[in-house]
Amino acid sequence: MNSTPTRTIVLMPMFNDWESADALLDQLDTALAGQNLEPEVLIIDDGSSVPMPPQFAARSFTTLRAVGVLELRRNLGHQRAIAVGLVYVHENLPCSAVIVMDADGEDRPTDIPALAAAFRAAGGRSIIFAARAKRLENFVFRFFYQLYRIIHWVLTGDAVRVGNFSMVPFESVKKLVVIPEIWNHYAAAAIRSRLAFVTIPIPRGRRLAGESRMNFIALLLHGLSAFFVYGDIVGARLLVGIAIALVLQLIVLVAGFSLYLTERPGALGLAALGAGVLSIFLVQAIPVALILVFTVVGSRATIGVVPLRDCPYFVAGVREVWRPL
Repeated sequence: MNSTPTRTIVLMPMFNDWESADALLDQLDTALAGQNLEPEVLIIDDGSSVPMPPQFAARSFTTLRAVGVLELRRNLGHQRAIAVGLVYVHENLPCSAVIVMDADGEDRPTDIPALAAAFRAAGGRSIIFAARAKRLENFVFRFFYQLYRIIHWVLTGDAVRVGNFSMVPFESVKKLVVIPEIWNHYAAAAIRSRLAFVTIPIPRGRRLAGESRMNFIALLLHGLSAFFVYGDIVGARLLVGIAIALVLQLIVLVAGFSLYLTERPGALGLAALGAGVLSIFLVQAIPVALILVFTVVGSRATIGVVPLRDCPYFVAGVREVWRPL
């Protein structure tokens, strides 16, 4: 282990989960003891409708060096809150690394030493992502999540392996803050940007308090955000799929007509039915694919959101809630 302490910022986006975040501070204080990370916690208050309780972090910590709250002007959502947090750290908190994790306890502080060990093994030059080895949600959620993973792999060629839980070298933070896609999906943008990264298997924990807001609709929106990062690849793969479907349609019609000529008249009807089904698919898929492709290609000629430039507008202020005397 490196004996030189290194300033590490623990970045946690949070919406109304004050109880979980408060309990997580104690777990962080214990789990990071002896890790030589000099941890400072920065909670991103993503426009919470519930004000911070007066007793929040109202105690002393042994390992933590500071606890602060970055207050956003409005609710942006999990991914955009992370983008704002990364920009704030880049501009105001130079450090050796940033740990991105949820504030509800599903990313466990006890797993941070494993991330830190992999970080050191990679020479502090690679992003270390926690690859989810096990999820604890109900069967329906897990079923749709696995279905999403299959669709994501088919459309992008990249299997969904990681979430937000990660340890990021500051040099990578400098690059992430100018990548527009982190505004929609932090992990997908980091991987798509070709920054060096390593994954290690880490199971997901349980919430410390309250109930998860990740339902089917939230998962769908989160998945669509990841597809946006791969928009050009998704569009190209859809066009290839359409071309394959057109070839199959032609093959079905030729086969049916050939069988009809060999005195199997029923085959022509089945071929026509198959070709009709493919036609319905193509009538809907072709315009969607073309719109997607031209939208993505056209967006390359314009300048969209640049996190380093635009994220500071959403910061209402920073509150230091604890620092040792």
